[in-house]
Amino acid sequence: MAGKREKPEDIVMKLRQVEVLQGQGAKLADAVRQIGGEACARH
Repeated sequence: MAGKREKPEDIVMKLRQVEVLQGQGAKLADAVRQIGGEACARH
């Protein structure tokens, strides 16, 4: 099953968004969920 691959630029942008949210006091899992990601991916 093939999934959608994120572009490196998109990954960096999402990581920066998570850092900003964490700086505002959000927990990591909440910040990841807020940007539309999964807190734990298993492959």
